[in-house]
Amino acid sequence: MLLQDSSSLITGASRGLGRALAESLARAGSRVVMVARERGPLDDAVATIRAAGGTAHGIAADVGDKQAIHRITGAAAALVGPIDLLVNNASTLGPTPLRLLLDTECEDLERVLAVNLVGPFRLSKVVAGSMALRGAGVIVNISSDAAVEAYPTWGAYGVSKAALAQLSNIWNAELDGSGVRVLSIDPGEMNTRMHVDAIPDTDPSTLADPRDVAARILDAIAGVTS
Repeated sequence: MLLQDSSSLITGASRGLGRALAESLARAGSRVVMVARERGPLDDAVATIRAAGGTAHGIAADVGDKQAIHRITGAAAALVGPIDLLVNNASTLGPTPLRLLLDTECEDLERVLAVNLVGPFRLSKVVAGSMALRGAGVIVNISSDAAVEAYPTWGAYGVSKAALAQLSNIWNAELDGSGVRVLSIDPGEMNTRMHVDAIPDTDPSTLADPRDVAARILDAIAGVTS
């Protein structure tokens, strides 16, 4: 899959890594559809890409809402054509300050799983079939080192990312030979609002710039499609 003249759908795209990925993809010639819950930051991100000459559209929606999935994918396909690249980037930590599992409400765990795991599953389920019929496509699931390391107070988030990583493995096994590739990528610690919410006292200078991480992810995509 060449990024030039491709169609990309990115969730959690109004800020941080999602926005950096959308901007990088647009510069590479992809028509991007950006999904985020908050309309204001989303419109700003779309306007920035368009001002630079890229093609971008915004859909205000919550990937944790089952009823939003077909609206997202249907609108995206209508705007830019069949999706060649899906980036499941939207994530939630759950309530902050982060808390021990013993202090985590069941409803908060359900919400984290809905956004970080079930939403990506639903979106992937909708687009993967079309990708397989065309014999090409890439799905990127943004993971975390919390998927493999047991960090106290990161329980809900860590469980969701561990499950997402295994979901990626199973998708790959089941889609083997179809031309569809599923990548699970740990972007590392980045200078984002989510990181500030999780660890407010971190020195920003020690964190990666999301734009640099986005460049590495595009290299990974190119590596599996070349």
